Amino acid sequence: MDPTPDFADTPPPIPKIRWPSVVRGEKLLPVAYLTCVAFLVVPEALLSGLERTQWLICVFAWLFLVVLGCAVAVVRHAEHLAHHLGEPRGTLILTLAVTSIEVMSVTAVMLHGENNPTLARDTLFSVTMIVLNGMVGMSLLLGGFRHNEQSYNLQGANAYLGLIVPLGVLAMVMPEFARGTVGTLQRGSHQMFLAIFAFLLYGVFLFLQNRRLRGYFVEDAPPAQHTRGRANDRGPGTSAALLVAYLIPVVFLVDHLAVPIDYVLETLHAPVALGGLAMAILVATPEGIGAVRAANRNELQRSVNVFLGSVLSTIGLTIPAILLISRVTGHPIRLGLEHTDLVLFVLTLFMSVVTFSSPRTHLLQGAVHLVLFATFIFFVFLP
Repeated sequence: MDPTPDFADTPPPIPKIRWPSVVRGEKLLPVAYLTCVAFLVVPEALLSGLERTQWLICVFAWLFLVVLGCAVAVVRHAEHLAHHLGEPRGTLILTLAVTSIEVMSVTAVMLHGENNPTLARDTLFSVTMIVLNGMVGMSLLLGGFRHNEQSYNLQGANAYLGLIVPLGVLAMVMPEFARGTVGTLQRGSHQMFLAIFAFLLYGVFLFLQNRRLRGYFVEDAPPAQHTRGRANDRGPGTSAALLVAYLIPVVFLVDHLAVPIDYVLETLHAPVALGGLAMAILVATPEGIGAVRAANRNELQRSVNVFLGSVLSTIGLTIPAILLISRVTGHPIRLGLEHTDLVLFVLTLFMSVVTFSSPRTHLLQGAVHLVLFATFIFFVFLP
């Protein structure tokens, strides 16, 4: 999620809607709704026979690609809507849209099939590894190759990391060391304490970011290309309608996507972390694509806001939401990381602080983060 004042304060004039252009740009929408109809009418036929490897791969790829495409479209239209509404409403729309996809994806798989108390933890851990190592590494590496060194606002990165590090340690590290919880589920009182104060702290941060500390999250010399790529053929009403139109298939299909994922984990006994990795790719990809492209265009400030903002909202919004759903539905979850995951998480936080301790970045930093990402992938398949 990218809770950053990247758009103008004053909403731009509403453009004249060019319907032919809008229709041509939304070719995925009919495919998504046809898929929904198919799984609504004959779900048993489509989700049976998963013991056949070819059919399992086909069903998973079909659902995953459609949900992923709709998630990318939701982010795209949320950004268009934020551009029209201005701040801070635009930031809230974008943040809530992406957070809702993350919460729905994790919840759907968590509540489907046998209870898996570590699935939410594995998903959130995978999101952190993909964003802070994979996407940050790719951005810094590509940006370094093309532009040698890149600059950004150091105060903004420090503000993000000032919350990410303590909240990340409290949520993902401390549960394994809290008295009486080693090897067991974290106490409900501990989880609710974490959920309440993570949410409150994120809310304070969001308020300050859009009010008193706005200058921390923009480049020192405001570039002229911030409006590049914005849609100019639709108004806020059209963007809002398309956002909801794409969000509906995500809500419906992600529950069906949980079926092949559960089959792979429970029947084929694949590594449990593989399910979290699949959900994390679904969550992190939509914003990550745009952020990597921004770094390649020498808009590193935009990339930093997206990457660090995404991880912060995962800890400050998604974890409290998942903990609340866990309490309401009676599905206990375990947040504390163990063994190699714990080491990789702490090392990633440490390297992120080192990387963003200077106002300029270079490709060597990107290479280090990519090595950490490769290590994470290695231990997912060979724990």
